[in-house]
Amino acid sequence: MSRIPNFMGRRGRTRRYDLLLKDFVMARRCDLMGTGPMSGNNVSHSKVRTRRRFEPNLCNVTLASDILGQKFKMRVTAASLRTVDFKGGLDGFLMNTKNAKLTDKAKKIKRALIKKAAEVETEAA
Repeated sequence: MSRIPNFMGRRGRTRRYDLLLKDFVMARRCDLMGTGPMSGNNVSHSKVRTRRRFEPNLCNVTLASDILGQKFKMRVTAASLRTVDFKGGLDGFLMNTKNAKLTDKAKKIKRALIKKAAEVETEAA
């Protein structure tokens, strides 16, 4: 494991230190929909605009799949979590969402769901 060098000077963190830290920071992305940070402006009372980032509201959750009988730990945005609840759980959400909107991790779970549902259907027939 690489060691983070100490670039803390008298004036606090330097730009070089911040650039080094970027390699160690986790991405702020939703594991289901891939929602990431957006950029915009802070607008002061005098209308001076400074750039800022709008971070997604990520929640660490464990979502259970009824068909697979498995639990999945994910970092999901609050909006995606509301949609999962509305669609009737993880299985209903993944089955009714287009692949273009899902991340690779969600697509992998969806493929496993479809495969398992096909197995259950052939056993019932």
